[in-house]
Amino acid sequence: MVDGIYRLVRSDLVGVVNIGCPQYVTVDELVAVASEVAGKRINIRHVDGPVGVQSRNFSNAGIQSLGWSPKYFLKDGIALTYPWIESQVKRAGTNS
Repeated sequence: MVDGIYRLVRSDLVGVVNIGCPQYVTVDELVAVASEVAGKRINIRHVDGPVGVQSRNFSNAGIQSLGWSPKYFLKDGIALTYPWIESQVKRAGTNS
């Protein structure tokens, strides 16, 4: 992401530019990936209420025109990030 932002600010692109992964993921899929990486079992409980956006409508063409593409998709990114987050939570718990 930092590389994409760097390329964007050094470019002459004008207007809205999406910097992100083109991978479509539902909230349920996100929870499943995060719980798998964490080695935890999560019970999902759906509640009645507003649904929100049913799909996204954006293009990655702007950032791709600068030669940028994501280096990691969801599961790989979470797998790289989770151990750091877990260590921070454990460290914060020992400091309380």
